[in-house]
Amino acid sequence: MNTLSRREWIGAIALASQARTLFAASGIDAAIQNSMTRRKIPTVVAMVANADKIIWSGAFGKRDAASGIDVKPDSIFSIASMTKAITSTAAMQLVEQGKVGLHEPAGKYLPELAKLDVLDGFDSAGKPILHPATKPVTLHHLMTHTSGFAYDVWDERMLKYNATHGGPSAGVVAPLTPLIFEPGTRWQYGTGLDWTGKLVEKVSGLSLEDYMQRNILQPLGMNDTTFVFPAAKFDRLVGSYRRQKDGVLKADPRNMPVPPKQYNGGGGLFSTAPDYVAFMQMILHQGKGPHGQILLPKTVAMMTTNQIGDISAGKLKTARPEISSDVDFHPGVKDGYTYGFLINTTAYQGGRSAGSLAWAGVENTYYWIDPKKSLCGVVMMQFFPFADSQAVGLLGDFERAVYAS
Repeated sequence: MNTLSRREWIGAIALASQARTLFAASGIDAAIQNSMTRRKIPTVVAMVANADKIIWSGAFGKRDAASGIDVKPDSIFSIASMTKAITSTAAMQLVEQGKVGLHEPAGKYLPELAKLDVLDGFDSAGKPILHPATKPVTLHHLMTHTSGFAYDVWDERMLKYNATHGGPSAGVVAPLTPLIFEPGTRWQYGTGLDWTGKLVEKVSGLSLEDYMQRNILQPLGMNDTTFVFPAAKFDRLVGSYRRQKDGVLKADPRNMPVPPKQYNGGGGLFSTAPDYVAFMQMILHQGKGPHGQILLPKTVAMMTTNQIGDISAGKLKTARPEISSDVDFHPGVKDGYTYGFLINTTAYQGGRSAGSLAWAGVENTYYWIDPKKSLCGVVMMQFFPFADSQAVGLLGDFERAVYAS
């Protein structure tokens, strides 16, 4: 038997490695394509990276229902609440600089938060029953969703309150509402990051768009991420759909987004899969971006550690099923919350490690960051309701294919 020379041996290893990479890529491609077909999802863009490079990318389906144009890896999506982690990053930069404290009253900077009421219920005439909050809301509470501020999408009492007092309108930061519990006592997804964005604006003296562009987005090369959608990029905007009562996804009109009246730290950014990967890679790199530190390593440590003790996070009962289904990404497990992310205390079966970070956007865009394996993934769809069973099913199919590869 002939022996291989060193050069031949190295070449064989390289070919085997390339074959494994191609096999892995084909496995993820097939998983998404099969899942899309089975679940009747029209458009998916997904990406996987380690701390240093993109290791898989895929774009499947059409940009919208009418044009027949293929979606591309750099197609632009409304990422909604995926904005929250970037807003949290902005706030933590100000904490690093000593300009704001995590545990001091937020009312020091935003006077409207100085005296808040807690909603106990309603009297027989439907009038809200309120009592003054016994302790102040802090930046810590706002970023961890333990402030007591709640979205009416997942809270019946807030839905009833907003029906008579007026809820948020498109392009506007949520109005001041009562809390639904005393600060720090529970977890409930809400408008805390809207107020965090306002706090960033107040302390920095910049609009949230300008602050993010100068201090996070441009330094990370996230050139397609913005609150103000540019007309020149309209051809890249992915159309949205809504699940009808018969189960069919019906396309919304694909119109040029109207510039927002205010910049909302809780949602509102447009972005792409590669842009969001750049943000996640910064977290994997302990705060380091291609042009220097975005966050200090000690800050990233705080953002990758549970900050809410034994309180359970991430599970929500819908009050508005046309916007969101019930939310429970990790059934039977109690997850925590950091400054910016949901954190799973135990591993996902066939997927992300314990201690991974994640969240999503209301039109079914999802991401996770796995520090233990130096891996991150993002998958972008564009339809309502959030946490739709088929969207969550595709997310699971994608994640399992990634880890199987």
